[in-house]
Amino acid sequence: MFGLGVPELVVIAGVATLVFGPKKLPEVGRSIGKTFNSFQQAAKEFETELKKDPEPFEELQLTINETVEQENEDIKSRQVSL
Repeated sequence: MFGLGVPELVVIAGVATLVFGPKKLPEVGRSIGKTFNSFQQAAKEFETELKKDPEPFEELQLTINETVEQENEDIKSRQVSL
């Protein structure tokens, strides 16, 4: 777990108990757990957004290309008639 062994975790728990007191420690742990959980959810949502299928953008690009080609044909036909 993050490269921490049992002795390090015991020291961290002891210092936390001294700083926050034994009655506040469960509340602090709960808060840290909720924060960690929200970070995990945000990371999963971000990953999902990155993996989304780019098909809508490809369809939009095709529509734009078709429109540009039609406009180019219109311009060429106007030039010929002049």
